[in-house]
Amino acid sequence: MAQPAELEAAILALLAQQEPGRTLSPMDVARSLGGDHPDGWGPLMQPLRRAAVTLMKEGRLVITRKGRPVDPDDFRGVYRLSLPTARGGDHGPGNSESV
Repeated sequence: MAQPAELEAAILALLAQQEPGRTLSPMDVARSLGGDHPDGWGPLMQPLRRAAVTLMKEGRLVITRKGRPVDPDDFRGVYRLSLPTARGGDHGPGNSESV
């Protein structure tokens, strides 16, 4: 099984290949590591989710659901991964600044 650092590196490498503003499915990351057969990529889905949550908490990626950033400690269902937008432009859930 891949180590968390390997999963984080794979996520960031694939995101770096995306056009700016584009999102990535965690399944695409899993398939890049485990191959096209579900027996290879399926077991990677939960470890990838944990790696994505870690990266979001570090501010290195954004997890979205239905186009909106999620609370990394409490989200369900289908989600996408993307790089943060302009520096300081993405405050994430619970971190909004009042003007």
